Amino acid sequence: MRPITPVTVRETRREMNRLTIFGLFAVSAMLVFYTLEERKPVYVLAFAGACALGSIYGFLQGAWPFGIVEGIWAAVAVRRWRQKCRAER
Repeated sequence: MRPITPVTVRETRREMNRLTIFGLFAVSAMLVFYTLEERKPVYVLAFAGACALGSIYGFLQGAWPFGIVEGIWAAVAVRRWRQKCRAER
């Protein structure tokens, strides 16, 4: 076991890379659009898009179960958007 030194601590720190920033954006967008869904149907569609981005993120970072679940959420949100659009007509 290596002793903890400033060099090993520095080596273990992880910087936010582009994939992590993309994931943070996707999940943050999901949260924002989910809270706005009751205002207009377009926010439900935006939530679906954010879920699709979350799905892409899950697959890209290797968490395929997360990618699958987010893909399902995207499909469910698109269905809810269609239903809301029909109800407004």
